[in-house]
Amino acid sequence: MQLQISHTTTYKYDQPVDYALQKVRLRPQRIAVQDILDWDIAITGGKIETQYTDHYGNHVDLLNVDVGATKVTITASGTVQTNDASGVLGKIYGRAPLWHFQQETDATAAGKGILALAEGTAQQTDQISSLHALSERILAAVPYQTGKTNSQTLAEDALKVGAGVCQDHAQIFIAAARSQGIPARYVSGYLMINDQIDQEATHAWAEAHVNGLGWVGFDVSNGVSPDEKYVRIAVGRDARDAAPTEGLRMGDAVEQMIVSLQVQQ
Repeated sequence: MQLQISHTTTYKYDQPVDYALQKVRLRPQRIAVQDILDWDIAITGGKIETQYTDHYGNHVDLLNVDVGATKVTITASGTVQTNDASGVLGKIYGRAPLWHFQQETDATAAGKGILALAEGTAQQTDQISSLHALSERILAAVPYQTGKTNSQTLAEDALKVGAGVCQDHAQIFIAAARSQGIPARYVSGYLMINDQIDQEATHAWAEAHVNGLGWVGFDVSNGVSPDEKYVRIAVGRDARDAAPTEGLRMGDAVEQMIVSLQVQQ
């Protein structure tokens, strides 16, 4: 499937910016489940100073915001050819070892609630079925609902709230899997939604390392494994590691972020 994507992130400031940098993870990875036919990142109000591949294999552009800017726009767009592998990415490994994805972070620390939710996951003979069952339990405990959590909400706190979005679902799944000794990681990317071109945000899901198969994806929010409607951007131990944009700013300017996203076949 060929997916056309246009993703614009605009930062507005209430006064000129003294100094700001952005890490931009907006270049899809060229791997077995997807091929990049064309892709471009356009910047206004700043420029890309350098780019590199991080220890997770993500492509990172380092953006320097123009001194005195009151608006910065980052537009990523292009065409990606995707393949349906039933969620199986396989035995693809980078510089980060598997044990790194068994370590919890602040966002993915498993408290009593997540530990109870995950109990018995690793003991099942059919690990895939067990992880799908875990995904179902998470969605039942935390139905998809916007406005109840935010980008800083921890996995255990989202479970206590009892509602959340794809970031929360992915981080709860990751925390639960790791509590059972299963390597797990966060994936950010895009999802084509039938009959809906315009979207409010990028998508997120989780991957667990399954014996004999390697990395396998689980989209808790939609109750499926990723197929040809999904495009991967970045991976990491939690949402922050794989965030499409992440930055720092000096000065007193107040920032507002606006996202415009279209994904279509």
